[in-house]
Amino acid sequence: MKALSDPIRLIPLLFLGAIAIGTVILSLPVATADGKGASLTTALFTATSAVAVTGLIVEDTPTYWSPFGQGAILLMFQIGGLGIMTAATLLGLMAGRGFGLRDRMATHVERSRLNLLGTSSVLKLILGITVTVEAIVAVILALRFALAWDMAPLEAAWHGLFHAVSAFNNAGFSTFSTGLSGFTGDALILAPIAITVMISALGFPVMEDWRGHGFRWRRWTLHSKMTVTGTIGLLAFGFLALLVMEWSNPETLGSLPVWDKLVNAAFHSVMPRTAGFNSLDLGSFHEESLVVNYVLMFIGGGSAGTAGGIKITTFMVLIAIVLAEVLRRRDAAMFGRRFGHALERQALTVASIALLLVLAATMFITSVTRLPLQDVLFETISAFATVGLSTGITADLPPSALVVLVVLMFVGRVGTITAATALALDARDLPYRYPEENPIVG
Repeated sequence: MKALSDPIRLIPLLFLGAIAIGTVILSLPVATADGKGASLTTALFTATSAVAVTGLIVEDTPTYWSPFGQGAILLMFQIGGLGIMTAATLLGLMAGRGFGLRDRMATHVERSRLNLLGTSSVLKLILGITVTVEAIVAVILALRFALAWDMAPLEAAWHGLFHAVSAFNNAGFSTFSTGLSGFTGDALILAPIAITVMISALGFPVMEDWRGHGFRWRRWTLHSKMTVTGTIGLLAFGFLALLVMEWSNPETLGSLPVWDKLVNAAFHSVMPRTAGFNSLDLGSFHEESLVVNYVLMFIGGGSAGTAGGIKITTFMVLIAIVLAEVLRRRDAAMFGRRFGHALERQALTVASIALLLVLAATMFITSVTRLPLQDVLFETISAFATVGLSTGITADLPPSALVVLVVLMFVGRVGTITAATALALDARDLPYRYPEENPIVG
């Protein structure tokens, strides 16, 4: 019963329950196109990927799963994405409780916008944004599929709805066997999906700041400033790097007109941040392009949203710590605000745990397969960061490797939220301090 009253324990249990229910549903004969039902491994992997809004698959979504199965998958990543946004936001509000008057006054500037909102207002805003964005994008995509690609109205509406929900929740699932590679030259398909992914990947706190202050940058919270600045920087880095590295690659950008090269480089600078859609064959990317994807996937998107990875703010805090040390400054700071030592330790902890999990999973999978290291590393980072991109090796992995990816997807989606919030909620000091002594570092 204690777990039900403790949100740190309740959130993982809820997601485990959703995965279990999803596994049972996808195991039913009615969920597969052949009417035989999926194996336990396939059902578990797909359910976890959907609830954790990842997008990795072991079976082709439009051909293996029946309309019922595809609908169940859509419902799972809608619940998983919306639930994570809600849980992250509400736990973020709870992390502000229990502070003394001195602490509340010191953090008033950064927490006032969230603390002044009631729980019902938060949920209404999240639901409102979700429904509005998904509906608008679904209509745009459905019209484009129907008018430009000669799809029947109902077929176009289904593809539009599925991709709109998948994009907003950063799920990466597609109802096309080749993903979005069939629309490489259609910016009116790729752009709405990319914009939807960017909006949801910013996270609710940034959306709330935008609603309250618009372009009045000075009134934005430090979190929003860091998230937006980091997002712009990572998008620019990904766009320029992929454009240069893949410009002459005949299997990716090389054969495309200049405009399509620009569109697809921009699209693929967004997707590694946590979405999982692809308009180009990732298995044909140059090795240096894969490294760029490693970086973008590992960092991920904004906190308290549908994005995965260690999060932009974590990365920005780490950069600030390094700069402060290099420049011999007392405090790590950004935008005229310094970070507390507890926050710095939290960022280091999240990044370190993520790195260790990815390395451990990579070592295990390479030990049980003969797949190239670069592809295995890509797969493990994609799973942990709940991105869903793959170089095409997922279906070739043995059951033991798939189980490892299942654990990575679950921990990457739920574990980082609960671990970060637990650090904020359960900060305790010992009644004493040890004598200080500094060993040699470096």
